[in-house]
Amino acid sequence: MDRGYFYSPIQYILFLIYFFILFIFSMALIFIIPYTFERLGINPFLALLLFWLSLIGSFINIPIYRMKNRVPIIRERYVNFWGIRYRIPYVEYENTTLAVNVGGAIVPVFISILIFISLLLNHLYFVIIKTLVGISITTLISFIFARPVKGLGIALPAFIPPIVAALMGIFLGYPSPYQAARIAYVSGTLGTLIGADLLHLKDIANLGAPVASIGGAGTFDGIFLSGIIAVFLV
Repeated sequence: MDRGYFYSPIQYILFLIYFFILFIFSMALIFIIPYTFERLGINPFLALLLFWLSLIGSFINIPIYRMKNRVPIIRERYVNFWGIRYRIPYVEYENTTLAVNVGGAIVPVFISILIFISLLLNHLYFVIIKTLVGISITTLISFIFARPVKGLGIALPAFIPPIVAALMGIFLGYPSPYQAARIAYVSGTLGTLIGADLLHLKDIANLGAPVASIGGAGTFDGIFLSGIIAVFLV
């Protein structure tokens, strides 16, 4: 019999701790996200709209491409025999569906575009150049630390892009806190998107994952959180 069906009290305690931390983190985001949008100079009504689009859109993935896997996908079937449930793994080759998450990728990129448009309209060309430098450095760091994980996707330590983007905002945006927040957000968002996801697209076919979602699948991933946390740290 598969021992994986028996759980110790310690496992239940760890699950409760994880659930509590996740709950606290979710509640913190409810206050942090609108505050971040306001620091970026976004209209309060638009900030509220983007906030809800980010939350609701995090559960929406838009398929954009299908690619043939080079490695097998390991799945599981379950068979009941005389009241006992048996787990039977099997292997198959399938296509991996590449998708884009609305809340985790599309909304942050849209906000970054709004920031660039605002900089252009105000003729802040030097700030645009500094923002491009911040994006480049964050992209490089994200690319170096991102790793393909079979069956999962592209994994990146969550604390690295926000810290790098925040440092870009502090040093490149000095002495203006307003410009620092903008540089930090765009660097964290686009730097993570390009470095961790787009530059690793070639690795997706070797992951053996049925779905690879840019921006997360049902939750916020590094793209969304990098921009939000980076602004909060500046």
